[in-house]
Amino acid sequence: MARRHRVTPEHDAAVEATGKAYAAFNGNPAILNEARDLLIHQKELDELTVRQLKQLLLNAAEGPMTNPDLVAKRVPAETKQASMLNSFAFKLNDQKITANEIDNKLEKSTDLNERKAVWEASKESGPALKPNLVTLRDLRNGVAKEMKYPDYFSLEVAAYGMTADEMLKMLEAWMATLRPLYSQLHTWAKYKLAEKYNQPVPKKIPAHWINNRWGQKWPGLVEAANIDTYFEGRKPEWIIKTAEQFYTGLGFSPLPESFWKKSDLYPLPPDSKRKKNTHASCWHIDLENDIRSLQSIEPDARWFFTAHHELGHGYYFKAYTRPEVPYLLRIGAAPGFHEGVGELIALAPSQVPYLQSRGVLPADFKPNKTAFLLDDALARSVPFIYFSCGVMPHWEADIYAHNLPPDQWNARWWKYVSDFQGIESPSPRGEEFCDAATKTHINDNLLIITIMRSPPYLSFNCTITSRARFFINRRNHVTMPTTRTSARG
Repeated sequence: MARRHRVTPEHDAAVEATGKAYAAFNGNPAILNEARDLLIHQKELDELTVRQLKQLLLNAAEGPMTNPDLVAKRVPAETKQASMLNSFAFKLNDQKITANEIDNKLEKSTDLNERKAVWEASKESGPALKPNLVTLRDLRNGVAKEMKYPDYFSLEVAAYGMTADEMLKMLEAWMATLRPLYSQLHTWAKYKLAEKYNQPVPKKIPAHWINNRWGQKWPGLVEAANIDTYFEGRKPEWIIKTAEQFYTGLGFSPLPESFWKKSDLYPLPPDSKRKKNTHASCWHIDLENDIRSLQSIEPDARWFFTAHHELGHGYYFKAYTRPEVPYLLRIGAAPGFHEGVGELIALAPSQVPYLQSRGVLPADFKPNKTAFLLDDALARSVPFIYFSCGVMPHWEADIYAHNLPPDQWNARWWKYVSDFQGIESPSPRGEEFCDAATKTHINDNLLIITIMRSPPYLSFNCTITSRARFFINRRNHVTMPTTRTSARG
């Protein structure tokens, strides 16, 4: 599904035509049959060839022309879903409100009635997106079965070299390992929020108490780590240029000039008639040098971190765009590995030494190290695991692998939100809603693109940080602090 910066009937038609051409090329039955025949003899082939053949089959699975009627139905359905998602107009009290404005109100408002209204406004897209998502569930399962997979969830998991059961068991084991830490953070957060809103301490955290629309991250809870005021007076252009400088400071080359000409990086003016997807993303258009990003950058800490994350995708694209990497394999080690790289990088700009080096924080700033570590845990890491490894993949497994009836979708979503995240809706959410569909990745045909982001970036961060400290200590023969580090040194 395209994350588009223009949503018009003309662009919808272009996207649909592109989808059909993609399916005709990648899903060509002759190519599929030849690839399968070659893989019968894979022991006689070198590893690189085998990997390319397997990836070819995974690419073909999005539009296998062994069943052209099925593909002919799916492509326009995917286009329709993307168009509705990208163009949806949120409203609060009958007035238009942007996604950035929703996020800003959730970050700043202390009025629980206002917060509830804003949170509910953020869920308005769900009912509009559900009917076609039901249609897509059946079409996506259809293409999976055409490619000899039992369901679409199993097809997407195959990109990780795993079965659906193996994936879910791995995620559950990962969450079980971190559950004691999550329980402590959850307890601290609900007491902090109850104090903030002058309410009794709840068993489950009401969703509208949290500054994130899905409760996937818990920013803004640690006052001593709030750095938004230090971005006042900055320009959005400074945010993205500083993010690029992070990478060039590590020795990478600058982004290509085409990135700055062809990307769509800033919010639309309030009176703009153009509509675009508001979910930040970065794209490798031609698997060579055409890298573009879609963002709506504003000068605040949230977009500062996001810009660094998105350029992490861009520089990962650049890292494997080399002659020795075949085009079929210029996709990252696994769908979630890209997100792991992006999230690992997103931790770096929160480090005080880096913020000081960029002039965000003054040189004499004395951080409360415990507060900044707690903010890292709440706003950029641990809660996200229980959303991306718990709620999303288990719900998607239910609707695709187990054909959960649509009249049970919202109840099942909130059961998982409660069980995994310890969060509850502020009021009953019946089946007239489809709160899962308010999340971009639920609508995307790459349905589990996010579920692996947390394990890589957390384990990488722990490993890299510990090794870096060991290296610095040995090299400089000094005792270094072991609480926080700067990725740029």
